[in-house]
Amino acid sequence: MGLFRRRPKLSPADRPPLVAGERVLAWAAAGGCAEGSVLVATNLGLWLPGRAERLGWHDILRAVWSGQELVVTAAEPVVERDGYLVVADRPTETYPLPDPGELPHQVRERVTRSVAYTEAYSVPGGEGRVVARRVPGVDGLTWTVRYEPGTPVDDPAVRAETERMVAAARVATTAPEV
Repeated sequence: MGLFRRRPKLSPADRPPLVAGERVLAWAAAGGCAEGSVLVATNLGLWLPGRAERLGWHDILRAVWSGQELVVTAAEPVVERDGYLVVADRPTETYPLPDPGELPHQVRERVTRSVAYTEAYSVPGGEGRVVARRVPGVDGLTWTVRYEPGTPVDDPAVRAETERMVAAARVATTAPEV
C-alpha cells in the first residue's frame, strides 16, 4: 500500500456547469453542510456550494485557510467610477473541509496570482486600498478600490485622493516606452 491515498473523482452530480476552456484544479466536500456541498477550484474561479455562478479569482478579497476551514470574503460592487470599481466586503463564508486535498493551496495560489498591484493609503477620515487584478480573458488590469469601514466614501476630498492614488498606481504598473 502506498503512502498517498488516491482521492475519488468529482462526481457528475457535484460538477459545476463549466464553460469552454474551464477545467477543475481541485475540489473538496464541505463538512457539516448539506449532502453534495462541494467547493470546486477551476482555472477561472471558485464554485461555492449553493451558488449558480462561479466566483472569479479577482472577486475574492480574502481567503484564509485555518487548517480545518476555508473562510472566503468576496467583493461586493458598490459604485463604478471612471477607470475603477469601488467594492466592499460581502459577508464572509466559512466552509469546514475535513478532507481539503489541494483546494486551499489552489485557492491561495490563484487569488495571489490575480493581484498585480496593491497599495494602502490614507484619505481624509479613513483609509483605502487600490488593487489591480488580472482577470482571465480580459486584456490589461482591472482596478478596484476598497475603503475601510467608516471612511466617508462620497466625500469629495476622499474621491479626489482616490482618483490621484489610482492614477499613480496606473503609472507605476505601466511599462515604460522603449
